[in-house]
Amino acid sequence: MSKSRTEKPHKAHRLALGLSHTQIIAIGFLLLILTGALLLSLPFASADGRPVPFFDALFTSTSASCVTGLVVYDTGSQWSLFGQIVILVLIQIGGLGFMTLVTFFLMVMRRKVGLQERQIMTESINASSIGGILSITKVILLGTLIFEGAGATILAIRFIPRFGVWKGIWFGIFHAVSAFCNAGFDIMGSGGQSVSLTEYSNDPVVNITVILLVIIGGLGFLVWEDIRRHGFRWKRFRLQTKAVLFMTAVMVITGAVLIFIFEADATGKGLGVGERVLTSLFASVTTRTAGFNTVDTGAMSTSSIILMYFLMFVGGNSGSTAGGIKTTSLLVILVFAISGIRRKPDANVFGRRISEDALKQSIYVVSFNLMLVIVGSLVIGATQPFLGIDRILFEVFSAIGTVGMSMGITSDLSGIGRTMIILLMYLGRVGSVSFGLAMLERKARPAVTYPTESITVG
Repeated sequence: MSKSRTEKPHKAHRLALGLSHTQIIAIGFLLLILTGALLLSLPFASADGRPVPFFDALFTSTSASCVTGLVVYDTGSQWSLFGQIVILVLIQIGGLGFMTLVTFFLMVMRRKVGLQERQIMTESINASSIGGILSITKVILLGTLIFEGAGATILAIRFIPRFGVWKGIWFGIFHAVSAFCNAGFDIMGSGGQSVSLTEYSNDPVVNITVILLVIIGGLGFLVWEDIRRHGFRWKRFRLQTKAVLFMTAVMVITGAVLIFIFEADATGKGLGVGERVLTSLFASVTTRTAGFNTVDTGAMSTSSIILMYFLMFVGGNSGSTAGGIKTTSLLVILVFAISGIRRKPDANVFGRRISEDALKQSIYVVSFNLMLVIVGSLVIGATQPFLGIDRILFEVFSAIGTVGMSMGITSDLSGIGRTMIILLMYLGRVGSVSFGLAMLERKARPAVTYPTESITVG
């Protein structure tokens, strides 16, 4: 009897909502964005006490909630302390996922976390099963507190001598959270000019701290859990963890080496070898999804810009604070391509066979994001052709990959252009991760199965 009473309210609750888990996640992000926009449009959110237009507040809120970093105003000079706190809270919630915080508050209030909440949380972090989701949530929150706290402390020690105690501490907290959540927001600018971390291009402490925060935040929460359980014993890791660690190392090292070479006669000219290594490594890491920069992006070589298109498009890893198509999607496609070229029946990596479902999901995500890049570029190019194709593509790749780097055209975008960037940031954070995978996971068979016929490809 008690069993029937516990099932019926849950079933009625789901029927009352009439929403899938993916829709709940998407609507949750939308509500977060709108709430942030309303708060940022208040007069005391601005440093000068004058409210910004709601559409600009909406753009900023979307960028923060989707942990992107593209801005129409310099964050450090436009927003008051209240406005900066709002942005930081949006970054934190957007990076961890609102369901992580909802689950945390339910546990703190000692309320039962129902099956639906656990299922939504599972989908939010791309976990394979609902089992142990509460323990994973605790790991996420504790790990976030430890890494952001350590990063904030180290950065504050570097900032206090320059900015004073309280401002130095605030700068440390803000940039640590922004780096860990792969957001790319900074408050270093003054007089309306955004400088990101260019004044610290030769500071190894600031650079390495930000790099580590970005990488750790972008590894993925499930990778954290695997490392926590098995230490650094490679053989005991799940395939997901091995793939993430391998691809992260390959992307970071390859990107850094190529940027070091490409920038020899551009932004690296006149710099010492040590500083060139540092700026190249920083660019390789943050370009993939974090959005900070220590050199002038607009002054970089054409080869580096093209490489950055690719790095931004790939992004970080599944179930993390990062955006992009994810490194695992790229790995799956590459493994299947190599297996096909070598005429092998199976696609194997690290002693495991990859399922064809993973290939279908990867192709869907890549195709979906490429389509958004094409549509976004066409819309902005048609309305503002004077911006130049290289800068438009950079902006679009940055938005869909939730990166936040720009070649200086964000504030010059028209209303249509900004609307397109808002949509790309939102879909990049919610659509390519949740919508794409969820739609492919539906196994409903069509009413009619059509006959198969071959088609020539390639």
